[in-house]
Formats: sequence, structure tokens, C-alpha cells
Amino acid sequence: MKKILSYIPIILLVIFLTSLKKSSTNDTLTTSNSDKVIEQKVDSVLALMHLNEKIGQLVQYSGKWNATGPSSSKTDQFKLEKLKKGEVGSMLNIASVATTRETQKIVMDNSRLKIPLIFGYDVIHGYKTIFPIPLGETASWDLDIIKNTAAIAAKETAASGIHWTFAPMIDVSRDARWGRIMEGAGEDVYLNKVVGVARINGFQGTNLTDTNTIAACAKHFAGYGFAEAGRDYNTVNVGEFELHNTILPPFKAAAEAGVATFMNSFNEIDGIPATGHKVLQRDILKRDWNWNGFIVSDWGSIGEMRNHGYAKDKKHASEIAMNAGSDMDMESYAYEANLERLLEEKKITLAQLDDAVKRVLRVKFKLGLFKDPYKYCNEEREKNNVFTEAHLAIARDGAKKSIVLLKNETNILPLSKNIKSIAVIGPLANDKDTPLGNWRGKGENNSAVSLLEGIKNAIGNNTEIHYEKGIDLTVPNIKPGSNQFLHPLEFNNTDNSGIAAAVDAAKKADVVLLAIGENAYQTGEGRSQTNIGLLGLQNELLKAVYKVNKNVVIVLMNGRPMDISWAANHIPSILECWFLGSESGNAIADVIFGDYNPSGKLPVSFPHNVGQEPLYYSQKMTGRPSSPKHVTYSGYQDAPKTALYPFGYGLSYTTFEYKNLMLDKTEIPTNGEIKVSVDVTNTGNRDGEEVIQLYIRDLIGSITRPIKELKGFEKTMIKSGETKTIHFTINAETLQFYTINKKWEVEPGDFNVWVGGDSTTNLKASFTVVD
Repeated sequence: MKKILSYIPIILLVIFLTSLKKSSTNDTLTTSNSDKVIEQKVDSVLALMHLNEKIGQLVQYSGKWNATGPSSSKTDQFKLEKLKKGEVGSMLNIASVATTRETQKIVMDNSRLKIPLIFGYDVIHGYKTIFPIPLGETASWDLDIIKNTAAIAAKETAASGIHWTFAPMIDVSRDARWGRIMEGAGEDVYLNKVVGVARINGFQGTNLTDTNTIAACAKHFAGYGFAEAGRDYNTVNVGEFELHNTILPPFKAAAEAGVATFMNSFNEIDGIPATGHKVLQRDILKRDWNWNGFIVSDWGSIGEMRNHGYAKDKKHASEIAMNAGSDMDMESYAYEANLERLLEEKKITLAQLDDAVKRVLRVKFKLGLFKDPYKYCNEEREKNNVFTEAHLAIARDGAKKSIVLLKNETNILPLSKNIKSIAVIGPLANDKDTPLGNWRGKGENNSAVSLLEGIKNAIGNNTEIHYEKGIDLTVPNIKPGSNQFLHPLEFNNTDNSGIAAAVDAAKKADVVLLAIGENAYQTGEGRSQTNIGLLGLQNELLKAVYKVNKNVVIVLMNGRPMDISWAANHIPSILECWFLGSESGNAIADVIFGDYNPSGKLPVSFPHNVGQEPLYYSQKMTGRPSSPKHVTYSGYQDAPKTALYPFGYGLSYTTFEYKNLMLDKTEIPTNGEIKVSVDVTNTGNRDGEEVIQLYIRDLIGSITRPIKELKGFEKTMIKSGETKTIHFTINAETLQFYTINKKWEVEPGDFNVWVGGDSTTNLKASFTVVD
């Protein structure tokens, strides 16, 4: 305690002792009382701060520098001096107990008020133990495992001295060309809401003062996933009703779940850059939703308003951003240079500045950093809580639940472990790096279990394994694990000399496991592509192998929906395996050999070809609804309107039958509710999990409504031959939307309800809502 107190000036010490004494008199403080105590502390610190210190709390620097050694550049020296003066509020990209402690020590030993730093890092799907990419993990439709993996990621992150992750991404995204689709929960509003909240609860736990929790960040606010033509950072053109009904609901759910921070986005919406969007940030998020955390800009996005043609210089950009409600400046160096002058010129107000500072301080108090700035700096926790066997076991569990069986036409799968011979072929078959995916935190390059290793681990010595790479996916000068921005042409290796050996291996085997898809860095930030098919010589390899052995199982590794139409028409079995993380190969083997019955369902629609993008199930009807005889109406002459594999789709090694969809009433008032039930029977000979999905359509609205919207789901284990009755409740929350009256409400009218195993289900009932 003596060590901790020495960091705090005497006047702050009095404040803390008083507040701690009050808190200690009641160990079961209510949330409101606890919040009041924090507000008192925040106000007390704010009252002591000089202007330069206030502005400093809104400054975030990247920490790719040596805090303990001599400064390597003028920039480093500049940052060091700012830290000593207490004019930096946060650092990102500093990872490890040693570096965070030393950086924090600079502030605690030299600054006037000893206000601790908050350290942030991009922990997207794991810190050192890597879990499936978020899009892939969403395919599990298992909120418990999603929450659990986020909690493990938080535990490892916190053990490494870091307080804050820039996750989850909850952008609804419907365009497979957009590389960052891999980072979110896919195309559906409801699924993004519940998955986002599960991740937030995993990161933050029930109490941010717990040393195993970290602050989460809901991003990107807002519209980032709707970038025009799937080009990253691009313009977003959506109307007010699309914004409220499709883009904002996951963010509102995050705010209601108590997410500590938000991040704004690079894009503009209808001509206004999100970083400078007052209606979004100050009016909707902070006022209407009454959210009290802080908003951090995306990297350099305040300064980038100049590039948009919205601000003439960084001073003007700072004025716009502060007035709009953007609190912390990530790496623009704009606020620190301009806020004081803007105050003097009365272009921003002291009340705005103080509000932003209070929001940052509030999160630091909730994390317990004022009480102990070094509470996350424990070498023993770092040693024992990172990349453990227990964490790897959870990674394997999450990975196998994320696999989607897209096709199993001849019941090739599951394979017997007594099979005589298997050919493991493909550029990704023995790749230990690609399964980690992009945004891999501190995951070590080439540390994943490869497919080949997983197969070997699963079977005995009596099975022959014939391995051949066949082709390389990337050109030779691209190093594995190199997180660089690659042009798609760099994946078009033209060396086909290895295909002959792959064909020979296929001839010798009973079954071929063909691992193809994408390199880890074909998806992610800045990885937009017009070609979402199998690049390079993969199709040539696929067709050559299939020609000599029809028992082919495609093991698809990818971060986006892909055009696999040729394979879907010819190959008997396809496993969608995403980028599954550290335990990838073992998890795939669990499914291939039937140790786990696949239960994944697609969180995104897979197209017949890229020309269908953006593609999503919850489309709207048009004035001329299409039919098979009128393909020119709102459709294509050369492709279906429907998906190759639709949203919510996924097979099992067993089969399920849906019957007896029942509503307990067919008419309710606007504030009423309906109980829905359906019988689901496992009609196969294996136990299996099924994701039962509830969809709604509002037939007539004051604005047009989607043809179907997911409104609920339940994942449950059903034994072979067993029938389970599944129950849902439809109420005002289910039926409301942002109407022509510009408010959320339920409109009277007729509704359809469907329940089934994917978004194409036709098991339907109807009901009416009356005034």
C-alpha cells in the first residue's frame, strides 16, 4: 500500500482515502452508488488539472519505441517529454509487463498529477492463444464459447500489462469483396448484436477492476461495413432509415451492455466523415443512448478529414472532431497541437473538453488504475496465464464448433480412423501460419497446428498418409507470416510443377483432403478484392486431383465468403474451416473423423459469383418481384438471385426435421407477446447440435421491410431419434423498428414467422398486430 500511495499527490490522497472509507462501509454497493463514487473521484481529479494535462488525456500515441533505452528519433524524444509532463492519456502497441511498467513509470515518476496511462492493443481473436477469426467463430452460433474465448483473450492480454482492446468490430457487413468482413459477425443485424454483446461481456466480465478483464471497444461507429463496392475506407451512402434499422442496432446493444469505449470509423456517411459526425457521436450515442464511456478515433482519422475535403487543416479537423464528440485522438497529433488555440478562439468550449476528459478518467477509474497503476504488471501472471494448455483446449473447442459442413453428398465424412490411406494435398495442407489469420495479436508466426499435423495426431500407424503441397499460393518473395499489403497478383504463382506429384498422391489414396482457400493476409484491413475465387493455380490443382480421385473433401480456409461454384457443383464434400487459430488442424481432424459432429451455420451468404455482391438474405421486395420466368426483374440474366449457400446454412452428420410450428395466439396488441413453439426431431443415427432459427416479416410498413429478419435462435443438442420442442417469444422488442415517425415502435399489421435450420426455411405461420 505504501508503494501505491507514494505515486499520488497529497491532495489526491485525501480524496482517495475519503472515498475508499465510504466504499468500505458497504461491500454491496449498488451500481448507482458505485457510479456516484467514481463520478466524485473524476470530478475531484478534473478540478486539479491544468489545461495542458486535460488535453493530454485526449492524446494517444503508438508505442513502437524503447521506453527503457535512449530515444531513437526526435519523435521518440518528443513522446518521452510529453509522457513526463503528464500530457499523454494512452499508449497503444506496447505489449508485455516489462514495457508497460516502464512506460507507466515514466508518467508516475515525473508527471505532476500521476494520472495513469491506459494501454490499448488490437486483440481481435486472441492475444497469444489464437481463436477462430470473428467471422468464423460467429459460425458457431454459440454465444457461450464466443464469450469464453473473449474472456481468455482478456485474461492473456491483462496478464501482459494491457488494459484495453480495440474489439469487437460489430459492423454489419454484406460485401465479400471487403477484406475486413473477417473481423465481424457477418451480414445480419440481430446476430451482430448478440455476438457483439457476448464478446463485450467476455472481455469486460462483470467488473472491470478484476485483473483478468480489459476494457472493450465497439467499432467502427458507424457504417464502415457498408463501404461502397467493398473498397476499404470508402464512401458510405445510406439513408436515415437504413442507418437506424441496420447499422446502429448492434452499437446500441453494445452501449446498453456497458461497453467501455467506442471507436469511430474512417468512412464518411452521406458526405460527413464519421469522426466528425455530431449526430452520430454527440447526439445519438452520448445523449439519446446516455452512454458515458469515451470515443477514440481510428488511427489518424481526425487528421484524415483533410483528405476527405471536410477540413482545411488539422486545426480545423480538431475543431470539427471535438464539436462532434470524438474524445481521444489516436495518432493524429491534432488535439495536442490545436485544442488550446481553439478554446482561446471560442471554437470549442471548455465544457466539451472537460466532458471528454471526464470520460477518459471514468474508464481509468473503472479499471482500478488510479488505485494501482501497475495492477496489470505482474510477471507471474504473465508467465502462467498466457498460451496455456487450458487455453489451447478452449481454442480447439471453439474452432471445431466454427466449422461449417457445406456439402457431404456421398457421405464421405466422417472418415474412419481405420481408413487405409489418405492424401493430404494443397498449398494450405501443411501451412502452420495461414490458420492464424489476420489480426493475430501476439500469436507467433507458424505456431498453428496444420491440417497435416492434425490428421497425423488423430490416426494410428495403420493409415498411410500421402502429403503433397502441389502448388504455392503466393509468389516466392512473400514470406510466410509477413503482414504486408499484398496485391492479388502476388497470389497468382504460375509454377505448376508440383501438380503431377499431387495427382500421384491422389491416385494412391482412398480419400483426398484438399486444403485450399486464401492466404491469411488476403483478408483483413485494406484487403479488398474483386476476385473472391480461388486465386493462383488452385482450380487447376483441384480439377487435376478430382480427375483421378472422386473422393475429395475440400478443406476451405478463408476469411470471407468465396466463389466456390465449380467445387460446389462437382466436389462431393466441402468443409468451411475459415482461419481457425492455434488449434486449427486438431479441430478439423475432430470433425473429419467424427469425434465432433459439425454444427456450424453460415453467418454470411456465399455467392455463385462476385457479381452478386453485396449479397444478403434480408433483402427487400421490389415493384416487380422476380420469378423463375422473369429473370430480368430485379435479378440477373446470367446468375441466380439466391445464394450458393445461404445465411444460416450448415449440414450435420445427422438430419433434423421441423414440424408443428404453433403460435399460442394469432392476434396481439402492439405491446403484447406471442409464444412460438416448434418440434425438432433428429431423424439420423448420430447425436447432433442444431441451430433453430426464428425469422419474422412485417408485411406492410410505413417504410418497406425486409423479406425476412432473424429475430432469435437456439443452439441445442438433440439425440438420435429424439424430438425437442423449442420455444420462442415474440414481443414488442422483436417487432419494433425505426418507422417513418423517426422513432422505434411497433406498427399494427400482418406478420409472417418462420422457424427452421437456415434462412430459406418455409415452415411458416402468421399473426396480426392490432392497435
